[in-house]
Amino acid sequence: MNPYVLTILLSSLGLGTTLTFASSHWLLAWMGLEINTLAITPLMAQHHHPRAVEATTKYFLTQATAAAMILFASTTNAWVTGEWSINDMSSPAANTMFMAALALKVGLAPMHFWMPEVLQGLDLLTGLILSTWQKLAPFALIVQTAQTIDPLLLTMLGITSTLVGGWGGLNQTQLRKILAYSSIAHMGWMIIVVQYAPQLTLIALGTYIIMTSAAFLTLKMSLTTKVNTLATTWSKNPMLASTTALALLSLGGLPPLTGFLPKWMILEELTKQDLPIIATAMALAALISLYFYLRLCYAMTLTISPNMTNSTTPWRVQTTQTSIPLALSTVAALGLLPMTPAILMLTT
Repeated sequence: MNPYVLTILLSSLGLGTTLTFASSHWLLAWMGLEINTLAITPLMAQHHHPRAVEATTKYFLTQATAAAMILFASTTNAWVTGEWSINDMSSPAANTMFMAALALKVGLAPMHFWMPEVLQGLDLLTGLILSTWQKLAPFALIVQTAQTIDPLLLTMLGITSTLVGGWGGLNQTQLRKILAYSSIAHMGWMIIVVQYAPQLTLIALGTYIIMTSAAFLTLKMSLTTKVNTLATTWSKNPMLASTTALALLSLGGLPPLTGFLPKWMILEELTKQDLPIIATAMALAALISLYFYLRLCYAMTLTISPNMTNSTTPWRVQTTQTSIPLALSTVAALGLLPMTPAILMLTT
């Protein structure tokens, strides 16, 4: 892609998210979401592969539907209350419609069906943008309006997403689909606690972005897209295989890695709110997710591919991929747990 065009598209991604962050008017927030969608669409279709074009079409139609629902919900709320302010959502019908639209935007179950199919058709770096940056603007709106949305709806969305994210990833062989179901499960953890402690949602979102960046960048470095090809990673680069396995276990929430931090605090908050059954269900759903992360680690570190000699050939040539973002995200994904008190101090 032409570097000038790429710069314009990436700048538009930043502009759209910033516009949604800064707006208190529904029309401006909707405009920011639309700029985001239109900026990432050419990035998704840039390889001109039929599967990439199909994924781009699915993504565009889904996001257009969600944007139309947001516009309709904000218009309904303005009709009932006479206000376009994001902080003044007093119409129950508009609230429910708005939450459904944002659930469709970020891929919360049961509006998650587009997410694995779209991510499967994308390049790993574009998939990384879709899984991380594109979540920021909708979550900014969710956090702002969480107190006016029905608590039962948020709870059901959270539990359903964690269960679907766990069960859906069990029988997958494509790594991008597994990461898509991982995203769905993590979105459930964020949405379950937003009504009680929005700062924990922001912490969970931040740690999820760090861990997912580490996972995508390590897979990009090892040129791996399927579970079967993970078996050759150890013979190619043992250090990269080790860090990939630890990054995946961090995504699963295994202590003492960073991924344990948000799950621990969210379960603690749910217990404080006298919701032990919901906390137990979330913890059990996390175990399901941990199972398929362990399966990936098993395929990577405990199995040996039969073509050992040939598999080392690509690594005799010096790689041209940048490793600084990979190193930073991997270190953060593995070692932020001791920083928990400082992170809590910054958000409260």
